[in-house]
Amino acid sequence: MFYFISDVHLGFHERKIDRKREDKLLQLLSNLSPETEGIVILGDLFDFWFEYKTVVPAYFYRTLAKLDELAKSGIKIEYLMGNHDFGHKTFFEEELGISIVKEDTERTYHGKKFYLAHGDGKAFNDTGYLILRAILRNPISLKLFGWLHPDLGIWLASNSSKQSRGFTDKKDYGNEKDGMREFAKSKLEEGFDYVIMGHRHKIEIIDHAKGKYINLGHWLGGDPTFGILEKGDLKIVKFSEYFIK
Repeated sequence: MFYFISDVHLGFHERKIDRKREDKLLQLLSNLSPETEGIVILGDLFDFWFEYKTVVPAYFYRTLAKLDELAKSGIKIEYLMGNHDFGHKTFFEEELGISIVKEDTERTYHGKKFYLAHGDGKAFNDTGYLILRAILRNPISLKLFGWLHPDLGIWLASNSSKQSRGFTDKKDYGNEKDGMREFAKSKLEEGFDYVIMGHRHKIEIIDHAKGKYINLGHWLGGDPTFGILEKGDLKIVKFSEYFIK
């Protein structure tokens, strides 16, 4: 069994509100199926992430500790970078044993072919964002940012993420020619069984060709959603439904 999670955006709200959302994430991670093989995080677990040589954001300690515990238990965890967590360096891989994947990737689970992506940069007319992403992820930019005091650097990263969140919320994905949807369809036509993305904060399940495009939704307000792959079949699950006894 595999779990797919995206767009939790820890750090978006003030800590009192944010902690409640983190509690839900920790509840899920503490109640995974005994048959769990892996967890795939498809970006934006944090609303911002930037790590220094000796400093990482303190607010995320509980989540980091739980991920470390799960990784040590033998569950394979992969983390695809999203548009809010561009500041990953070596912490996750060296300290937690969690692979950071910087680009779209392909995987095979239970004999099914998966194309995995956060989804940023795939909407039509997203050229400006693609340029900004290239700048933010540039090693020189990251090195210069690392010279800032951590309190200042993390404050700047947090505020930049909030502005990016506002930009994404205003983007119109609802037209018939949706860039993310069209991209997913092209991959399904190439022979993938599943294309999974996040980013747009809206659940989508679209059958196309011989496969299926799934957008995982988000954790900002309402009832958080995530994906579960079991016996080759992937479904979207609501947090509240998962814990119905």
